[in-house]
Amino acid sequence: MSSLLKVDNEIKTKVDAFRERITAEAEDLVANFFPKKLLELDHFLKDPIINISELKEIHSEINLTVPDPILLSNLHDGLEAQNAKKRKLEDGAGDDKVTGTKIFVMPGGMMKSNENLVDLIEKVKPEIRTLIEKCNTVKMWVQLLIPRIEDGNNFGVSIQEETVAELRTVEGEAASYLDQISRYYITRAKLVSKIAKYPHVEDYRRTVTEIDEKEYISLKIIVSELRNQYVTLHDMILKNIEKIKRPRSSNADALY
Repeated sequence: MSSLLKVDNEIKTKVDAFRERITAEAEDLVANFFPKKLLELDHFLKDPIINISELKEIHSEINLTVPDPILLSNLHDGLEAQNAKKRKLEDGAGDDKVTGTKIFVMPGGMMKSNENLVDLIEKVKPEIRTLIEKCNTVKMWVQLLIPRIEDGNNFGVSIQEETVAELRTVEGEAASYLDQISRYYITRAKLVSKIAKYPHVEDYRRTVTEIDEKEYISLKIIVSELRNQYVTLHDMILKNIEKIKRPRSSNADALY
């Protein structure tokens, strides 16, 4: 093989050292880190902070007062109304007369997020990031163990490929959890902006409460899924560790 492709010895030594480091790290992750992490997350699922039965306890007060109503005089029928309609069309304005309350500054200086959910999110996000990083390391380890392509005797290789596919799926699902958290903040911000603009509409306030409750339930499900993914990966790799590390049996082994 060396006659087909010349590789610098110094670079080859560094690459081999990288492979050894990845192997040692990945094997430690599967053998020790994964089981410890699943037990840690299982304990976290029993924490009172994530087992609130009355969801009213996570509600956040929306400190936006309802201003006094302003009475607007309706336009009279006849020529005045026609002229007003004409001016309205010429100015390019829409058909709706209600444009909401103009917002110059929030009464409290800034509309705070739901602190209960922010605290919980800040505890869950590092767990999501950790799973993504550890899965990436183990995936790299399994990919480096895949032998060169040959005809036949590829059952072990198919197990390696299935393992890589599962690790890649877990990575994608974990990344989607981060997207879900971002969407929660964006959705809530838009609703709070609606409340500030239309303070008399109670449904906007109720919707914010519903969004908060939904996110709380989703965060508990995320922690449960993180634990389950550690369990699944640990179990899958341990059951197939022989084929993952030695995907092809030698001819001598086949004789016995």
